[in-house]
Amino acid sequence: MSIVDKRSELVFLYDIKDASPNGDPLDMNKPRVDEETGINIVTDVRLKRTIRDYLYEARKYDGTDGKDIFVREKELEDGTIQDGKTRAKDFKEESGKILESCIDVRLFGGVIPLSKDSITYTGPVQFQMGRSLHAVEVKHIKGTGAFASKLGSKNKTFREEYVLPYSLIGFYGIINENAAKHTGLTEDDVKLLLEGIWEGTKNLISRSKFGQVPRLLLKVNYSENNFYIGELKEYIKLKSELMDEKIRDISDVTLDFTELVAVLNKYADKIDSVEYLINERVDLSVDGESVNLAELDKFKEIEF
Repeated sequence: MSIVDKRSELVFLYDIKDASPNGDPLDMNKPRVDEETGINIVTDVRLKRTIRDYLYEARKYDGTDGKDIFVREKELEDGTIQDGKTRAKDFKEESGKILESCIDVRLFGGVIPLSKDSITYTGPVQFQMGRSLHAVEVKHIKGTGAFASKLGSKNKTFREEYVLPYSLIGFYGIINENAAKHTGLTEDDVKLLLEGIWEGTKNLISRSKFGQVPRLLLKVNYSENNFYIGELKEYIKLKSELMDEKIRDISDVTLDFTELVAVLNKYADKIDSVEYLINERVDLSVDGESVNLAELDKFKEIEF
């Protein structure tokens, strides 16, 4: 298994309808929205949890066959939930064993609490907060429940929730080859990361998350150590004839790749390849013309 030795940048876009991509538990679980701009915010922790959950459930990183997820909820015999120190004891407090077994530590790093001290690993994979590519509208929905408000009452309980009719959310991330040396991040781990981003988002089927669809995943692989363009997500522009808050579907928008293609061409000598996955309903354009990513130089489709 080869250790990652070159830097990569990631851009991931997904959308959600009539749901909440990342509620704030301190604010009635409302979708997080920047009050100044109306932009929907999703924490990087939410995306990492999506990836962890997918690898645990679908790829069986569940503690069997030496494959595990370190940061996961684990119930003890007395019904309580494990804390960090108890979790570390599952691996006999051996940091090397944790790195060998736990793909999430190899990917995202973490603080490993030991009895006398703790060890901190900087994660090779880092994401910024996700932000929608447009201003969003928050809807307040009220309804009645199925049960009485109390025993003997004829009145039903009321429920209320806050949802977004639509949000197209973008994440930007980096895979750092220098940190990869310390956690032992392999190219196979990165393949599972990409699968977890795409398939994990697609298969996150809960009441508050159902309706999420992965739309675009880009991975720009550099040929020169310690070089990266930076802020790649900002080179993708959303175009629509509708006001931001009135957008309701991916068909209402076009993703303008003009600036992104230009900056990738500018640094073409430092780029090894550009890997991608794209949902078939996404409309891309360069200089006002529709474009197929397969036709662009160095672009190749991601294969799981």
